[in-house]
Amino acid sequence: MNSQLRRAISAALLGSLALSALAGCGEDTKSGSDSKTVTLVTHDSFAASKAVLKEFTKETGYKVRVQAGGDAGAAVNQAILSKGHPQGDVFFGVDNTLLSRALDNDLFAPYTAKGLDKVPAALRLDRAEHRVTPVDFGDICVNYDRKYFADKKLTPPRTLDDLTRPAYKNLLVTENAATSSPGLGFLLATAAKYGDDGWKGYWKKLRTNGVEVVDGWEQAYYDRFSGSAGGGKGDRPLVVSYASSPPAEVADAKSKPAKAPTGVATGTCFRQVEFAGLLNGAGNTKGGKALLDFLLSKRFQEDVPLNMYVNPAREDAELPELFTRYGVRIADSATLAPQKIAKNRESWVKTWSSLVL
Repeated sequence: MNSQLRRAISAALLGSLALSALAGCGEDTKSGSDSKTVTLVTHDSFAASKAVLKEFTKETGYKVRVQAGGDAGAAVNQAILSKGHPQGDVFFGVDNTLLSRALDNDLFAPYTAKGLDKVPAALRLDRAEHRVTPVDFGDICVNYDRKYFADKKLTPPRTLDDLTRPAYKNLLVTENAATSSPGLGFLLATAAKYGDDGWKGYWKKLRTNGVEVVDGWEQAYYDRFSGSAGGGKGDRPLVVSYASSPPAEVADAKSKPAKAPTGVATGTCFRQVEFAGLLNGAGNTKGGKALLDFLLSKRFQEDVPLNMYVNPAREDAELPELFTRYGVRIADSATLAPQKIAKNRESWVKTWSSLVL
């Protein structure tokens, strides 16, 4: 699998260690109202082409300093601890599973970014106040090994209900919802589908049908899944991963196949939306607003897919051929209100652990 997606998903694992990184041309570590440096606080999986960041500098005069702080959860926690005296000007990487916590802690100042009208309403989860700007979205889905199912002459599962059927017994591996972002997303997909009480019965059925749980995505995808080009030695032809995993599987192939070696069970998905916002107390508010505008520009949006293996938020941004040829658009990915996730996340994970582990 493409190394960038591997890095991005690895950085999404909950509880990784924090670190800092510097990108762009600026050496100044502080932003101020008159500074020509704007600091973007983010998680380790943020990536953008150097040419695109240089274009922002050419257009605005601002150099971008990227300060990465571990996974998304760690980065949000650090931002909350330093609220009012932020480490930068703009925060990128809070997703819909963490959004309510960030908003409840008053991390962001309202700002309506240019181009927001090109973003579908379904992604604009703070439409009333515009404290955060949608930048990208992706879908956590069950992936399947095409060769396995072709050899067995077995139709791959399509829905969550399918996964509980005897035909798919002992075939699925997923990640721990307490330690893995994809694992949590899969749990949330079942909560959205079956409701507050029904999801527990669903997981009992999955357990009876032989679901395997491992700590994180790399172990699931490379060690246990049979369809990974980077591993493929496991005996599980179903794995919880991303809708963008099939394009990543062929990204580095010298000779592109007719189809990716993996497919997506489109009725098993949960949507993740990532946001950026102007941090309250930012030293360089003007530069921060300019950066938010740029993050939503077509130039940056069309740079997103091949750098972070997610979809651009703007509906008029063109996808690269790798995505249009090998990817799949999930029309009805499951969602939950950020407030509902915040209210129930801890108890759901605790209950899930007792049921499954």
